[in-house]
Amino acid sequence: MFGVEATIDAGFAARHAELARGYGGGGDPQDPARVQAMGMVLHIPKADPPARRALLAAAATSVVALCLDERVGPGGEWEERYLGWKRSRIRKVARRARGAHWLAAQEVEGVTVEFEGAQARALVPGPVGETDPRIKRLQIGGTELPVEETEEIDTRYPVLWINAELGMTVGKAAAQVGHASMLLAGALPVRQAHDWATRGFRCTVADADPGQWARLLGRVEDGSGVAVRDAGFTEVAPGSTTVIAVP
Repeated sequence: MFGVEATIDAGFAARHAELARGYGGGGDPQDPARVQAMGMVLHIPKADPPARRALLAAAATSVVALCLDERVGPGGEWEERYLGWKRSRIRKVARRARGAHWLAAQEVEGVTVEFEGAQARALVPGPVGETDPRIKRLQIGGTELPVEETEEIDTRYPVLWINAELGMTVGKAAAQVGHASMLLAGALPVRQAHDWATRGFRCTVADADPGQWARLLGRVEDGSGVAVRDAGFTEVAPGSTTVIAVP
């Protein structure tokens, strides 16, 4: 896909194999405090906020980078927490931060990505009842960024197409493109996933109008696209297709 040749080590292959197995199956625990979630922190300064599409691309990249980080692999320091989340019902919770709160979020275990001036951090998953206080105090409600017109798409990299008709908030969209980047990496052959990793998991996020969305659904049907279908806990109806990732 990317034309980059590099040696694939056994560790990466093992992490990709785990991602390729899919998600969920474990269901939710009876105790709500034990529900597993991956936290996401979006850097949204008040005075000079980032472009929405760039921020969402950073969010998507941070998630897939964490899911293929050596620390989540066999014997890694994050392995147990990662697998506990991945093998249950997948959830992500996005929050915003600025100033000192953004700096404090960097002290919580995770992976930060910067893309075109936008920054996002995916945090090591765990029970929602054990969310780090530095993260728990952050909010996302009331934060919005304007939707830009879709510019020319760089087809050298995967594109994560958002279903524009759903009108998702930036926090909801961040969680959904994070799902999409995981799904895409797992669906790719290990060589293509590794080539993507050598390019820092760079991707493009774009909003699809109804005509584009209809064509993208066709790509899902023929196996050349990967769809995210939401469980419907927030904002959208259960089963809604929120994002389609195209390699």
